[in-house]
Order: sequence, then C-alpha cells, then structure tokens
Amino acid sequence: MTEQDPYIRCSSGILAPPATFAASLRHLGPGFILSASIVGSGELIATTLMGAKAGFTLLWFIIFSCVIKVVVQLEFGKHAVSSGETTMEALNSLPGPKLGAANWSIWLWLILMLTKTLQLGGIIGAVVLGVEQLFPVLEPNLSGGIFSKRILTTLVIALSVSMLVFKGYYSILEKASLVMIAIFLVFTLASLVMLQTTASAITGPEFTSGLIPSWPDQTTLLIAIGAFGITGVGGDEILAYNYWLIEKGYASYAGPRENTEAWEHRAKGWIRVMYWDAILAMICYTLMTSMFYLLGAAILHRAETVPANGNLIEILGTMYTQTLGSGAKYIFVVGAVVVLYSTMFAALAAWTRLYADALGQIGLINFHNPKSRKKAIGIIACLFPLAWAALYLFFEAPGQMVIIGGVITGIILLLVVFAAMYFRYRRLDSRLNPSKFYDAALWTSAAAIFTVAIMTLKDAVPWNMIFTSAGQ
Repeated sequence: MTEQDPYIRCSSGILAPPATFAASLRHLGPGFILSASIVGSGELIATTLMGAKAGFTLLWFIIFSCVIKVVVQLEFGKHAVSSGETTMEALNSLPGPKLGAANWSIWLWLILMLTKTLQLGGIIGAVVLGVEQLFPVLEPNLSGGIFSKRILTTLVIALSVSMLVFKGYYSILEKASLVMIAIFLVFTLASLVMLQTTASAITGPEFTSGLIPSWPDQTTLLIAIGAFGITGVGGDEILAYNYWLIEKGYASYAGPRENTEAWEHRAKGWIRVMYWDAILAMICYTLMTSMFYLLGAAILHRAETVPANGNLIEILGTMYTQTLGSGAKYIFVVGAVVVLYSTMFAALAAWTRLYADALGQIGLINFHNPKSRKKAIGIIACLFPLAWAALYLFFEAPGQMVIIGGVITGIILLLVVFAAMYFRYRRLDSRLNPSKFYDAALWTSAAAIFTVAIMTLKDAVPWNMIFTSAGQ
C-alpha cells in the first residue's frame, strides 16, 4: 500500500479530531520540532550574550519576545490546517506584483534568507568550538598546518547534517534531539537552583528589576533586537511551521474544504490541537530562555565577561562550573553541542522544504510531485551546510554571526505579520473566525513586531557607515 502524500488532501485522509485534552497530547509534535531549532542559537547564544551584556534589566524583554510572537504563528498554522496550502503557496496569494510566477514576498524572502545563512554559519561554528573543547587534539595552534584540523572538523559536521536530512532520518533524530533538549533543560534548571546556594545568588530586587520594562542603551540595542528576532519563534520558524503541521497530518485530517458542518467540526478540532501544540512548546522554550538569561546575567555580567569569537563555548561553560563544579564543564559542552547540532539539523530540514517550495512557486520544480520534491530537498540539504561551513571558516565569529541572523529574522517577521493579517481578514473562512481576545492579541503582536523592526532600521543598522562608504 502506497503511503499517502501529506501535501495532497483527499477524503481518504480524513480523521476526526480528538475530543479531550489528553487525547490531543498524542497528536502534538510540530511545535516541538520548532523547539529543536529554537533551543540553541537563540537561547544558548543570543540570550546569554544579552544577559552578559545587559545584566538583569532586560529579562522582561526576553519573556515578552517569546510570548508575543506565538499568536502570529497560530494564524499561520490556522491557515495551513484550513486551506492545506504550503507556506510559499500561501505567500503567493498575497496582494502585490509578481516577478514571473512568484509573488514579490517570495523574492523578498529569498533575498533576506541569503543573510540568514550567517546565523547558521555561527551555529556550526559554535558546534565546532564545542567539539574542540571535548577533543583538545582538534584545537588549532599557531603552527600553520594545524589549522586544517578546524577545516576538517567543520566539513565533517556540515556533511553529517547533510546526510541525515538527505537520507530522511529526521523522525529518529527529532526524537533524540528533543530528549537531549529535555535533559539539558533539567541540567540548566539544576544549575540555576544551585546558583542560589553560592555568593552569586540572584536577589529578589535583582529579579524584580528584570521584570520592570526599561529600554537598553545604544550599545546593547543591537543585541536586544537580535535576541528579539531569534528567541522564541522567529520569522523563518513561523514560515516553517506549516510544513510540520502538514506532514504531521493536521491538514489532511481536516480534509478538503467543504460547505458542511462535518468539515467545520474537523477544521475547528484540528486547529484546537494546533493551538495546544504551539502554546505548550512556547511555555517550554520561554522557561529555557529565561533560565539562560538569568545565568548569563548572574555569572557573566557580574564578572564583566562577554564571550568572544574563539572562547564562546568555553566562557558559556563557566555558568555551570561556578554552580555545579569543574566537572560540569564537560557535561555542559556535550549538552551545548547536542542542542546546537539539533538546532542546525532542524533548521536544515525546514530550509530544504522552504527553498524547494519557493522554487516550485517560481516554476523551476513541481513541489507537489513527491519525486521532484524529494530530489530538490536532497540537493538543498547538500549545498547549504557547505555554505554555512564556508561562512564560519571565513568570519570565525559565531556569536556575532548569530546576532546578525537574529536582526534579519526580525525583519522577516514584518513580512510574516503582513501575511498573517492578510490570512486573518481576507482569506479565513468565516466559520473559523476567532474570539475578540484572539484578535486583540494578534494586533498587539503585530504592533510589537513592527515597533522592533522600526527600531532595527532606525538604530541598529549603521546607516552613517553605509552612506559614508558609498560616497567614497
């Protein structure tokens, strides 16, 4: 019996939605696939860098960043379940001009994603630094020929990710990654608890001050904006969410849209499951993010230590050695490597689908043909990790590369918000209209994302440097 393609909805794929919360839990998964990519570059690197730089004052901003964007994710998910459209199919329906067969939004996304490769280059670099910490024999030194060890390590890591996604082992690695993230979550919580028994314990006033909104100074603004783009669900992760919903079966279970009460019941039921999936994942990564921020503020900020290019993983490890003892350093490094690798792995799995879908909308492939889609995904899976590796080896600044990627993600969020509003008010089936509270939350999320994007363009982008260079 041939397995049904989840990207094609037909009556044979229909499944009644679970009637209870307990039954819904068995169908969760897409949101936690996003967590595998979120709990990594955002939490481990950007958030900790922000805590090391700003202290406790921006804890509120980190929590706000994680919570506020989930409503936009829900709107994208709702559109996927009710329409069955992939992300790029949905973007191709937006108003505005087209270049060839593709909407302007798809071309804009492609341009912005070129810069996003820096972020993944930074992540692969952090993995390389972690591996070097575990195996000192791989560390480069001042003698010329030894540097090739870093090149070899980087290429091996890049090719391993390519092969895993190319061979289709995603479901197995996804489960293993999520288990390791859960272990790392417990380990980080233990470190935070143990911190309270040391001289670096977080005081009540310090914690409270972090919950009171205040805006960062100019030197911290770029890190804050980058953290907003990269913590919680970023623009690229919201765009990827639709593929995991479709491949999990939510859209197929709802079935092709019909003017019947049965379809309305199924659509509302699977949208409700999607809500639980996204919200529970949001609670998970918000807790993780907050703990990393507090550790960075309590240990690194007080010691006036901000991780630099080559010592990123080593310095981050001090957050654990100062609370759990020197032996915890290696446990941290192993956990960091696993978490960052799972981030890279989940991101590549998402990018292969996004880019293949975009090529389909441009007209270069047929994304809805399983063979054509699989071939495109395989080729993309091979090319991108090599590009990430090359970028890291050229810049060798993983922390800064991740922050730059976060800033671009914040800009991508503008496109995502515009699309979400269009889906809500122009394409949503009236039978699925949400509550007034939901709409208020959606507008609040849109306003917050728009404000941060304006701050990015106004204060974070070095316009003076750009125009000065252009005039020379």
